[in-house]
Amino acid sequence: MRRSHALKMATLACLSRRVSPYARHFRDVTRSYTSWRADRNLGRIQKGVGLLAAASVTFLLAQHYLRPKVVHALKTRKRDDDLHKAIKLTTRERRFIKFASVAYDGQLYMTPQDFLDSVIDAEPRPRLKRRVLTDQELEVMRNSTSTLRHGSTHMFRNLRDKGIISYTEYLFLLSILTKPKTGFQIAFNMFDIDGNERVDKTEFLVIRRLLGGSLKERDLDEPTKRALRAIIAPSEDYLGKAKLREVRPNKSNEITSNSYMEKIFSHAWRGRHGCETKEELEQLQERQKTPEEIQGQFIDDDQGLQRRHAVDTSLMIHFFGKDGTTELKYDDFKHFMENLQHEVLELEFHEFSKGHNTINELDFAKILLRYTYLETDEYDKYLDRMLDRAELHIGITFEEFRRFYQFLNNLDDFSIAMRMYTLADHPISKDEFQRAVKICTGTMLSTHIIDTVFALFDVDGDGQLSYKEFIAIMKDRLHRGFKSQQRNEGWEAFKFCVKQEMKAP
Repeated sequence: MRRSHALKMATLACLSRRVSPYARHFRDVTRSYTSWRADRNLGRIQKGVGLLAAASVTFLLAQHYLRPKVVHALKTRKRDDDLHKAIKLTTRERRFIKFASVAYDGQLYMTPQDFLDSVIDAEPRPRLKRRVLTDQELEVMRNSTSTLRHGSTHMFRNLRDKGIISYTEYLFLLSILTKPKTGFQIAFNMFDIDGNERVDKTEFLVIRRLLGGSLKERDLDEPTKRALRAIIAPSEDYLGKAKLREVRPNKSNEITSNSYMEKIFSHAWRGRHGCETKEELEQLQERQKTPEEIQGQFIDDDQGLQRRHAVDTSLMIHFFGKDGTTELKYDDFKHFMENLQHEVLELEFHEFSKGHNTINELDFAKILLRYTYLETDEYDKYLDRMLDRAELHIGITFEEFRRFYQFLNNLDDFSIAMRMYTLADHPISKDEFQRAVKICTGTMLSTHIIDTVFALFDVDGDGQLSYKEFIAIMKDRLHRGFKSQQRNEGWEAFKFCVKQEMKAP
C-alpha cells in the first residue's frame, strides 16, 4: 500500500516536471497577448484622437471660408452705471457726460470736436472708452491752441481732439450760440466785473464758477452726485499735486466789490437763484454784508459745478495766453462769438449741402424741425407740405441760411414785435413778418426764405402764418434740444406714457 502510494507520488512529480516548461511558455503567451491588446487599444485611441483633430480643423476652415462675409459695426460703449442711474441730471449735464471723450485727473472734458458733435448730432461718435490724458498730451494741447489774434471760423474744427473744454465752459459756449449781436456787449459786461472794459483771467473764472448753480440747491440722489463728480473739478488740495496746474494766491479768489452782482447779473440769472427783482437782490445783499458771504450763498466749492478749474483749458489759453496775463477786449470777444456761431452754422449747412453751394428747401425744413418735440405724424405733415409746393425748389444759399439764424437769435424781440400785430391771435402775413424781422435784426430776409417758411407753417395755404405755432417750434430749434423741461424716467415715465395712451383716440 505504501509502495503504491509512493509510486503515484513519483509519477505526479515526473509529470509536473514535464508540464512546467509548457506552463512557463503559456504564461509568456498570455503576457504577450495582454500586451498586444493594450497596444491595440492605444492605437485605436490615438487614431480616434487624430480623426477628431482633423475633423475640428476641417470644420473651422469651412466656417471661415464658406460662411458669408459680414461686417460688424462697432458697438458704442456701455454707459456708466452712475450715468444710467443718475435720474436727476439736467439735460446739459447728461449731454456733456455723454459726449465728453477725454479725462484728466479723474475729471471729464470735451474736446473741440466733441463740442461740435454735441450741438449737431444726436449721439456721440462710437468709442471703446474715454482717452485718459497725460501731462505730455496736455502740454501738446496747450501749444496747439491759437491766440485771439489768430481766431477763425475754423478754430474748433482745426483743433479737433487737441484741446479740452470743461463743463462750465460748455455752458458758456452753448449760451453764445443763442446770443443775438445786441447781446454780445451784455455778455461781455457780465465778465467785466470792475467795469474797465477789459476782462482778465480772474474775472472770467469768477463768472464761470457761477454758470451752473450750486448742488446744495438741488435734491440729488447718490448716483447723480457720483456722475456729477466726474464733471466738476477735484479739490484744490488734489489739484496742487498735479503738474501743469496754476497756483493762485488766495487774494485772487476774493470778490472786490459788493456792487459787482448788480453790474453783471441779468434778470435771468437773478430769477434762477430766486431773485426775480432788483429789490429782492438788494435784500439779499443786506442780509449778507460781505462779498464772501454772497459768494458762499451760490457756490459750493466742494461739490459745485463752478469750482475753479486750475487746469488751463483751451478756451483759457485762447483768451488769456499761456501765461494768463493777456486781457480780453470787447472787440476780440465779439469776434470769437461771431466766429463760433458761424462755424456751427457752416458745419450744419455743409452736412446737408454735400459739397454744393445750396441746400434744397426740404433739407432746410429738416434743419428747422431737427430739435423740435413733434410727434412723428406731425413731423411728416410738415415735410409733406414742403414736398407738395414744388415751385419753391430753387435752393437756399449759406448766406440766406446764416441770416435766418441771426433772426432766430432775436426770437424774443421778434415775439414782442409780433404781439403788436396779433393781440387777438390773428395769423400774420408775409409783409408783417418781414417788417417785424427788420425791426428786430436791422436786416431783411430774402423773399425766397420767407416763402419757404410760410410754405412750411401755412397749414391751409392762405398765405397766413400761425404766430404761436411758429414761435413754439422755432424756440425748440433755437435751443437745439437743450431747453429745460421736466424729465421723467423709470416709474414716473411709465405712468406718463400710460396716461398719454389713454388720452389717445
